[in-house]
Amino acid sequence: MSARPQRSSVLPVTLGALVLLAWLALWLWHGSPYGRYLHHAGPASLDLDGEPGGAAAEAAVYVAGWLLMTVAMMLPTTFPLLEIFHRMTGSRGDRVELLSLVIAGYLAVWLAFGIAAHAVDLALHEVVDGSEWLRGHAWALGAAPLLLAGTFQFTRLKYRCLDKCRAPLSFVVQHWRGGNAPAQALRLGAHHGAFCVGCCWALMLLMFAVGAGNLGWMLALGGVMAVEKNARWGRRISAPLGVALLLWGVAVLASNGSSLAGVGTDAGPDDALICRAR
Repeated sequence: MSARPQRSSVLPVTLGALVLLAWLALWLWHGSPYGRYLHHAGPASLDLDGEPGGAAAEAAVYVAGWLLMTVAMMLPTTFPLLEIFHRMTGSRGDRVELLSLVIAGYLAVWLAFGIAAHAVDLALHEVVDGSEWLRGHAWALGAAPLLLAGTFQFTRLKYRCLDKCRAPLSFVVQHWRGGNAPAQALRLGAHHGAFCVGCCWALMLLMFAVGAGNLGWMLALGGVMAVEKNARWGRRISAPLGVALLLWGVAVLASNGSSLAGVGTDAGPDDALICRAR
């Protein structure tokens, strides 16, 4: 009688501690002399070009930062599914390993998304560096993620993925059969991660607009996504959030629209991109 409640209480404490450790690591990293490595300002920001193993070091720094961000922001949004899976496998001796594989599959999908997003971000830096017009109108690249994220809030794909994420019990029942348990647990986590990316990718891209590594924005976006996915009334905020993001993007365009006519074109990217809040 006492073992079962104890086991159910250990899981949220353990996962909560993992998330808190991720936030603490990000906070310490952000406040350290190496805090600039947490931001995405192009590969030159790491000052590793030309050094032995410089490219590998850049990749390792980015992967570490993105994984910490994912654990801190996205892992809390999947707590209900992990709790259900933990209960369903509670009588198994390998339940801890299986739960770890679900988490690993989930994080692997988010890591793949992060690598792809980072590659696009680096390509955009190259394009901006090669275009005098874009260097003078870099604020447009800040408005674009806002408009994209706002528009995505009204798409069918958004709500299809959101509904999957908001039904963790049916998701686990659909994807867990128990045969070849390790591989199936890894696939379950990866499938859930894919729907989570499908639901939240546009909001996560805002991190590249407001400044990856900005702890305030990470807390805000992580909280919004957790409410949207897990709260009973969370689905109701999707449309108002989309409207707010669209209005924000339009405000950025409107406040900088005069530069399209040639006013203020000598402004640098960091001055013009008013929505980069580092």
